Amino acid sequence: MSQGSITVKQAGPLALIQDAGRFGVGHLGVTQSGAADWISFRWANWLLGNPINSAALEIVMGGNLTLEAGSDVCLALAGADLDARIDGEPLAPNACFTLKAGQCLTFRQPRAGLRAYLAFPGGLQAPEVLGSRACTAREMIGGLHEDGKPLQTGDQLSWQGDTSSPRRMPDNAGLPMPQKRCHLPLVLGSQIAHFTGRSLYQAFNQPWTVDQRADRMGIRLTGQALDSKLEGMISEGIPLGAVQIPPDGQPIVLMNDRQTIGGYPRIGALTPSACALLSQCLPGTEVRLHPVSATQAQVTHRRQLAVWE
Repeated sequence: MSQGSITVKQAGPLALIQDAGRFGVGHLGVTQSGAADWISFRWANWLLGNPINSAALEIVMGGNLTLEAGSDVCLALAGADLDARIDGEPLAPNACFTLKAGQCLTFRQPRAGLRAYLAFPGGLQAPEVLGSRACTAREMIGGLHEDGKPLQTGDQLSWQGDTSSPRRMPDNAGLPMPQKRCHLPLVLGSQIAHFTGRSLYQAFNQPWTVDQRADRMGIRLTGQALDSKLEGMISEGIPLGAVQIPPDGQPIVLMNDRQTIGGYPRIGALTPSACALLSQCLPGTEVRLHPVSATQAQVTHRRQLAVWE
């Protein structure tokens, strides 16, 4: 067990302990949670030689989150470029680095992407709740204090390993951070036939804009409203990336902390990789939905998973 620790000297707006999430608990009304950009999360752990789903820190926006090392430790950073600095010196993402005793690691403001992942040797220590250490704020479970809350000033972080096995990320391996626009593959859903032909054309042939109303539960897209002919439906289970169309016709993409059931019609669900990409989109980013078959989505997902085997 590691004797090292890191102190939160200044808490940012949203720094959460996350792992792969909770599975097999939806019947209890407990959501999945877990790393929103699961690709960058896995790369951060891979860089340190950790088990791929070890608990890490998901840092949203940066907001001057400042961590001070109590001892020398090798860490890995992947995902968004949040202008991370060690004692004021810039730190590149998607790489391992050493934080020495007394040094401070600060995350400032997004330069590319929205979420960065900081991995620790062997993974962060935190209590397991329903088989996961992942924070879920709405349900107040998981995290450092088992309350689902983000890190607070004064919190102490410790990790499970004494050593790490640093690696170098292969060229062009990480998830490209979205800039002004991106394409999101979507598998069509069971209610697709209940949308008008005009709405289906609009869904896949107009740009959508990521709204300010976006969090780990759902991300709203704005554009020309879509119209469903379905007047009502019985609530049913909601998968990751489900694209619901509420009465105002503006899509809501349901993310990791979504509710477990919902009663709005859906045009489909984003693929897992598309969910990771969307989680890195800043408000105002232009996105386009691109229909793919379930088979195409499965092949792409398996190919992505094979990278870490």
